Amino acid sequence: MTVMETTEPVTDICVAPPQERRRPDGQDQYTISEVVAFTGLTAHTLRWYERIGLMPHIDRSHTGQRRYSNRDLDWLDLVGKLRLTGMPVADMVRYAEMVREGDDTYTDRFELLEATRRDVRARIAELQDTLAVLDRKINFYADAGRTLASERSR
Repeated sequence: MTVMETTEPVTDICVAPPQERRRPDGQDQYTISEVVAFTGLTAHTLRWYERIGLMPHIDRSHTGQRRYSNRDLDWLDLVGKLRLTGMPVADMVRYAEMVREGDDTYTDRFELLEATRRDVRARIAELQDTLAVLDRKINFYADAGRTLASERSR
């Protein structure tokens, strides 16, 4: 048996919200501190998202405490991905409003996401060009370092 056969598979926790710690639907009432632990967002950010309309549907307990669901965690995962694209918060709020408006906004949502994808692809191309410059510089210095070391050892 090899080492690979004896170890547990590694799951990239950045790909999706951690499913193993989630409660079954119907029992999925998370406090704000639990959502902070799940998402890495601050409680202040979660309250701000609610205030600006990015998450206006958060349920409350009889004492007024916020209660988040698995669906809310899924939404926060999407919001996190949209943030990584560089989408402005105003566009994220607009997208959330369109989702709440229903099926009639599919075309508008599609166009917003298409525009965001174009922006992301342009940034990726820009980063690839930047990476190529860095690779050339690193290779230059690596070659120069080997040349200097070779000359010193003579």
